Amino acid sequence: MGRTLPGQVVLVLQGGGALGSYQAGVYQALHEAGIAPDWVIGTSIGAINASLIAGNTLQDRLPRLREFWKRMEQRPIFSFAGGFPGFSDQLSYWSTVANGIPGFFKPNLLAHAGADFPLGAEQAGYYSTEPLKQTLGELVDFDLVNSGGPRLTVGAAHVRSSMMRYFDSRDCSLGVKHVMASGALPPAFPAVRIDGELYWDGGILSNTPTEVVFDDNPRKDSLIFAVNMWNPSGPEPTTMAEVLNRQKDVQYSSRIASQIVRQQQAHRLRHIIGELAARIPESERNSDAVRELAGYGCKTRMHLVRLLAPQLDRETHTKDIDFSPSGIMQRWHAGHAHTKAVLDRSPWVGEFDPLSGVILHDQIEIMPAAAE
Repeated sequence: MGRTLPGQVVLVLQGGGALGSYQAGVYQALHEAGIAPDWVIGTSIGAINASLIAGNTLQDRLPRLREFWKRMEQRPIFSFAGGFPGFSDQLSYWSTVANGIPGFFKPNLLAHAGADFPLGAEQAGYYSTEPLKQTLGELVDFDLVNSGGPRLTVGAAHVRSSMMRYFDSRDCSLGVKHVMASGALPPAFPAVRIDGELYWDGGILSNTPTEVVFDDNPRKDSLIFAVNMWNPSGPEPTTMAEVLNRQKDVQYSSRIASQIVRQQQAHRLRHIIGELAARIPESERNSDAVRELAGYGCKTRMHLVRLLAPQLDRETHTKDIDFSPSGIMQRWHAGHAHTKAVLDRSPWVGEFDPLSGVILHDQIEIMPAAAE
């Protein structure tokens, strides 16, 4: 549509269970604006959404996202929406805990046979994610993922070493197991074995995989849409319900603010090195020592647009398993509205400090809290 973009478009998706419907709304707004990501990076539910985007043709991506989230809806048998606000959502929550989500996970009854019952490494979880394996097999074309379309990267935690591992379609062939490993959150879900090693949900180590873009080699000018579901800022909690809610936000927002500051400092130093190298006399510039030092410089620029899912009315610490139709719809609409507002402003267009390598365009406290 003639929109000017400052480099490759990267979509970075946090983990957050049911909150991931917000990410689908973000993608819808990008799609409607004619912006197709060149690279999609995700952890947990972010990895699932990322695979649905990278593993489908341009015209099929939005329908497949809609189909997936339609399958995720938890509809209780009885509804009390009229006289008891929020009660239907509570029924949806307890139905999810007791029965799982068809197409995602189902109870593993053997997990209740005792804490020391020998389940086996790949079955040790309160739920089985076999339904998710079937869903991804139906909705994601991994041949397409591995054929050089949008680059896909998913993060998982190596169980034995506690090291983060990013599986990247640029470097290896990805399949359904890689996505499932990225979403294998213990103790709810069992670990997934890949190449003989067990992996858990990457969110337990780093739930905000923006670092992958900053550390990529070679670095490229980028427009990064970082879609966050957990609020890094919030008021002091005064009740136990508020404590539980705030604790999850703090835990899963992954210290994103300090990470951004660190990356801004590092990229500014890379730009400074480049400027200093240009001032060295040409007669010395080609020496091995100077060339090696100058190699630490970099003049790429990254515009980081941070989008944040809103806190809904009556939201609690169980929000990440709020698969109620109303919760999914509200967050999807909010992601769509927030992203449209950012695209209308296009804050990456203009003049910027030439020494700035990472420029943050923060949606927090600027956008409306939710869509109409």
